[in-house]
Amino acid sequence: MKNASLTIEQRIARLEDAVFGRKRKTRSGAAPKPSDFSGATGGVRLLISKAFFKKKKALAEIRAALAEHGYHYSAQAVHEALKRLTTKGGPLVSLQEGGRKIYVERK
Repeated sequence: MKNASLTIEQRIARLEDAVFGRKRKTRSGAAPKPSDFSGATGGVRLLISKAFFKKKKALAEIRAALAEHGYHYSAQAVHEALKRLTTKGGPLVSLQEGGRKIYVERK
């Protein structure tokens, strides 16, 4: 046995890492890596991590905030990203106000 000084728990953890890979911790408080924020959906997730959606936001406001962070996407691309993040169990919820969709963080 090469690593006789390892405990059973350490050996199991190493085996699980080798077999299943490491799992990312984004919801538990660990800061997501910048590579987790690629594409239009990644830009929206960046805004979520910066608590941008604490108040209601329209698509135009979201696109402007994305542009400030270097994400330049069409309205259709941002809308599709928002639509995917507002599914059941997603981090956002969409509302209709004044004939327009408004997005806010799910409580």
